[in-house]
Amino acid sequence: METPFVLFSQLNMCESKEKAFFKLMHSGPGKEEASKEAKTRAKEKRNRLSLLVQKLDSHEETRSSRFGVLAKESRVSPEEAVKWGESFDKLLSHRDGLDAFTRFLKTEFSEENIEFWIACEDFKKNKEPQQITLKAKAIYEKFIQSDAPQEVNLDFHTKEVIAKSITQPTLHSFDAAQSRVYQLMEQDSYTRFLKSDIYLELIEGRSRRPTNLRRRSRSFTYNEFQDVKSDVAIWL
Repeated sequence: METPFVLFSQLNMCESKEKAFFKLMHSGPGKEEASKEAKTRAKEKRNRLSLLVQKLDSHEETRSSRFGVLAKESRVSPEEAVKWGESFDKLLSHRDGLDAFTRFLKTEFSEENIEFWIACEDFKKNKEPQQITLKAKAIYEKFIQSDAPQEVNLDFHTKEVIAKSITQPTLHSFDAAQSRVYQLMEQDSYTRFLKSDIYLELIEGRSRRPTNLRRRSRSFTYNEFQDVKSDVAIWL
């Protein structure tokens, strides 16, 4: 028969084992959850830091591209740019003038006008009947027909005449429409172009102000970057 002391000792051992088991059952998962949480946070920080690096690379490429644009503009002499103000025809006949005017129209979201005019000029250089038919259809679908992706502002009569002739187009199928768009640009857009920063800074021999090229980017704030930096030890 076991003595009371032995029974007491056995009870204490059982109680200790139960406490140890209880502690293992409750504290073990907690540590595991803490470990998972730490790993998750580390993964998030790595992703955020990776995104930051990508953003910085992207901004650097954009800045290099913009410097290229400015370098191109600097090759236009003020004397040459002044001639563009003499007539709309002189502006369009000069490659750099056409490029500057196109950039201006993009700021007004009306670049479809100059792109249509350029497409018509290119269209009239074709000689093969098959090419004339294919390009005429492409111009019609892109600029003329209702709900065209870059539909130009033309009156109903002009559109109707083009629509009827598009099955058997000639090199003069778009003459009326091109003339109409030319007049609109000359009387409206060209006047504003001569007053724009793009043109005024060219005739003054300066590039566009850098502030006009910058766009606020949300990406990462300084505090967010500090947060990433402070927790970097988690995953190093």
